[in-house]
Amino acid sequence: MGPAAGSVRARYLVYFQYLGTEFNGVAAIRGSQRAIGVQNYLEEAAKRLNSVVPVKFTISSRTDAGVHALSNAAHLDVQRRSGQPPFSPEVLAEALNAHLRHPAIRVLQAFRVPIDFHARHAATSRTYLYRLATGCHRPDQLSVFERNRCWALRAGCLDVEAMQEAAQHLLGTHDFSAFQSAGSPVVSSVRTLRRASVSPDLGSPFVLPQENRLQFWNLEFESQSFLYRQVRRMTAVLVAVGLGALMPAQVKVILESRDPLGRHQTRVAPAHGLFLKSVQYGSLGGNPACVQQESQGPGGKEAPTRVGQKVSSCSQKQAAWSEGSPSPGPLEPSHTPDPAPVIKFPVGREAEGARLRERGGP
Repeated sequence: MGPAAGSVRARYLVYFQYLGTEFNGVAAIRGSQRAIGVQNYLEEAAKRLNSVVPVKFTISSRTDAGVHALSNAAHLDVQRRSGQPPFSPEVLAEALNAHLRHPAIRVLQAFRVPIDFHARHAATSRTYLYRLATGCHRPDQLSVFERNRCWALRAGCLDVEAMQEAAQHLLGTHDFSAFQSAGSPVVSSVRTLRRASVSPDLGSPFVLPQENRLQFWNLEFESQSFLYRQVRRMTAVLVAVGLGALMPAQVKVILESRDPLGRHQTRVAPAHGLFLKSVQYGSLGGNPACVQQESQGPGGKEAPTRVGQKVSSCSQKQAAWSEGSPSPGPLEPSHTPDPAPVIKFPVGREAEGARLRERGGP
């Protein structure tokens, strides 16, 4: 049976975050398997929206089991019954959070987008953060609050300058076959790495003063898209450089070899140290807290505002999804909200180039 006549299908871009420890990755697990993905919980919560057509989340960036996300993204369609206006993005985000049944998942913010928008194809940039800790000679020396959130190394220090030098060899457009795990059916292994940085962390708030032997480090990688487990394999090689097992110049040799089965490039950093930090869409950016919806002009028509235009700075106005916001009321509000404006996204060659399918996350 088709959708009711006169019903309107609205598409939304939703930002969400999760601790990946208890999930078998972000993608939904279909069937009777016990393993559950983040998407399963999101779609279960979306059932309470009472959409005419079942709501499916199309995830921007796949992440593996144990990998976390400070901010991932997805698009979804909601088709309400005839005569009912589309949900405002604020109501949609609050409703999803109200019905999420896992405390390790949180919807950050939602935007109304054109019906042909695609969360994976339209992404212009993805940034991953990998966290390291040095000076942890035994597992019980790491704070319980940091376990499953960083890669704890037994070494007391890292040669960070050597790691930074090695990372420079990865920048730019290359064939990253040497850093790709088997099983990713991509058409091309050529990617452009825009940023690869190694820097000391200012310190974990969960580490006591007497535990000053522990030092934390951040590795960040930015590209439009990554190959399967590319970030974790690049991290493992850079850590080998920091530990003195590799010279910085050898990273260039590994890259140019295009051989994923070499002695060093087969090593994969643990999943629990990896975070998807942001997904960006043109001028919308990747930090939902710093983005406001387009306003409406006189007569309810969309004002010709720029994508990502801010009404006020983040320091002046709290985002609608911040912790402490009032819980959403019934899904059928007593008042009829104005239809949410649609954010328009530029589509260029770079966005079109992201249409490669990836089996898993970095």
